[in-house]
Amino acid sequence: MVSLFIDKTLIKNNWDNDELELEHELIRLLENKVILLYFGAGECPECQEFAPILKKFFVRLTDEFYVERSAQLVLIYISLDETEEKQDDFLRNMPKRWFFLPFLDELKKELEVQFSVKDPPVVVVLKPNGEVIAANAVEEIKEIGPACFRNWQEAAELVDRNFLLAQDFDDISWRSVTDPVRRLKYKLKKKKRKRRSNEEDDEDDENEEKSS
Repeated sequence: MVSLFIDKTLIKNNWDNDELELEHELIRLLENKVILLYFGAGECPECQEFAPILKKFFVRLTDEFYVERSAQLVLIYISLDETEEKQDDFLRNMPKRWFFLPFLDELKKELEVQFSVKDPPVVVVLKPNGEVIAANAVEEIKEIGPACFRNWQEAAELVDRNFLLAQDFDDISWRSVTDPVRRLKYKLKKKKRKRRSNEEDDEDDENEEKSS
């Protein structure tokens, strides 16, 4: 997958529009990840309907404050917008962790042809090596939501212990739940033992003084 973007620039959808253009930066971003290529346009009616769903889907899977989370997901927006201004208007309301290609980059057309994109919105799901997991996951994302990442994760043979669905918390052992309490008790006992040891040392010193 990285080979598609070698000698290209990916731009992060944050305030500074940080650019990733060095090979090692692209490798670090894309290796061992499930990659979503989102082909869409801000003024496309179907895209307008789907974009909020995709946004919520992505945030739930990547935001550290959500239970359903995975660090192994990257989304690259492949703009089909008519102008750069329309592209910017659309991205302004999308997650800051999305990436996109420069508006005039010819790779957008190449990807559009390579993945037979005709009627947006289209979300192509890829393994880290570029193999296609899903040619268009739009309906899957609509119907299943974040849970469909599990299927992609298994298909891509990724292992990510940070990914937990809400129901997984039902299986967490009582030992895990009480860990913070046990650690606090341990610290208190340790402190108590240390204090007792210091008191015994003081007592020994006092006895030595008396005997001398």
